[in-house]
Amino acid sequence: MFGNTGHIHTNSDGLFISILFYILTSYFNPYSMTGNNRILSIDIMRGMTLVLMLFVNDLYMPGVPSWLGHQAANFDGMGLADWVFPGFLFMVGMAIPFSIGKRISEGQPANNIIRHIVIRSVSLIIIGVLMLNSGRVNPEFTHIGKNLWAILMYIGVFLIWNTYKENDKNFFTIAGLKLLGVALIVFLVFKFHSGEIDNNGSLITSWWGILGLIGWGYLVAALVYLAVKNSILNTVVAFLFFLAMNILAKLDLLNTLNPVKPILGVIIEGNVPLIVLSGMLTTLILKKYSKISYRRTIIIIVAIGIVSLIAGFVLRKWFIISKIQATPSWGLICNGISMILFALLYWIIDIKKQIKWTFFLKPAGENSLTTYLAPDIVYYLIWSTGIPILIYKQSGVPLIVIAGSIIWALLMVALTALLVKFNIKLKL
Repeated sequence: MFGNTGHIHTNSDGLFISILFYILTSYFNPYSMTGNNRILSIDIMRGMTLVLMLFVNDLYMPGVPSWLGHQAANFDGMGLADWVFPGFLFMVGMAIPFSIGKRISEGQPANNIIRHIVIRSVSLIIIGVLMLNSGRVNPEFTHIGKNLWAILMYIGVFLIWNTYKENDKNFFTIAGLKLLGVALIVFLVFKFHSGEIDNNGSLITSWWGILGLIGWGYLVAALVYLAVKNSILNTVVAFLFFLAMNILAKLDLLNTLNPVKPILGVIIEGNVPLIVLSGMLTTLILKKYSKISYRRTIIIIVAIGIVSLIAGFVLRKWFIISKIQATPSWGLICNGISMILFALLYWIIDIKKQIKWTFFLKPAGENSLTTYLAPDIVYYLIWSTGIPILIYKQSGVPLIVIAGSIIWALLMVALTALLVKFNIKLKL
């Protein structure tokens, strides 16, 4: 999304000491509200965005209608796939007032909360960079096949970030599994070589990968929430600040910040933070007004969504609608869609209590990181066999291709539900 923003050299000892520290001390907890106050539409919309993400990520075959896929960088417009990722970023933002707000209400010191935010963000960034580089493995130089390297990497991630059922008897077992995961990841990183000359074949950060972008967006929005708490006005100010950053960056007026862009490019570009903050703003509106009137709450969210859509199309005069370029027009239009869609789901699920139809989305919504990562392991296992198991991908009939990708997405959600039954689950 943001082009080449830098690289990591595998001979940097300080970097890997930091990686070890953050990995060993990381722990993912659910974002959403718990107990009777749980807002089910948040889980369901998060699950919906994940199912759509699995669908569009699988949908890269000839003949598929362009409106379902990603549009080219210089094309002025967007397809379904161009909304899915910002839709998930929006849901990350919606969860922040609940997760960080709970820690604040428990009286946790600010330093502890900041440490928690940084650890979670860095962990996401690490996984994102590892996933980004899995496709760059050169077997000749790495001495490990590309598919095997990726499979082992995902096994390491699951060993480290799995939510184990801890008790007095299994402390050393769990610690051993996590250490094994760390050792595996460190081994793979040091073995990694892309065969490229530019950076001695080492890992690159580039655009950080999907999870890396989520990590940066979460870092900014969570720190903003910690600073402004439930203030809608101050959250709007933060949103407008990053919108201005996004506009200035696309006008090439922030070139003085180029020296720090290899690391802070996602923040400087402003697009990811403004999308996450819009989700956070939606939750703050929900928390403030839903106790007074759900109708008023829905009207406010829909109205802001419409304003966001209009603003996006107004900015289209100067900036094309482009996900790849991360333009402000694209960001605002995606925000508008997300707000209106959430308001609709909130009315159906939490107000009208129509929840039976959501059964196939709940596993994904409640286990988002597992849902996102597990399919990649299946892909690499299939590719390792060399057998064209996904036969729909060989079809030239668009309907068969689309149906195959839909079935794939639903099967991967079912896989997530199965893994959870065996206590294999990661939390974003």
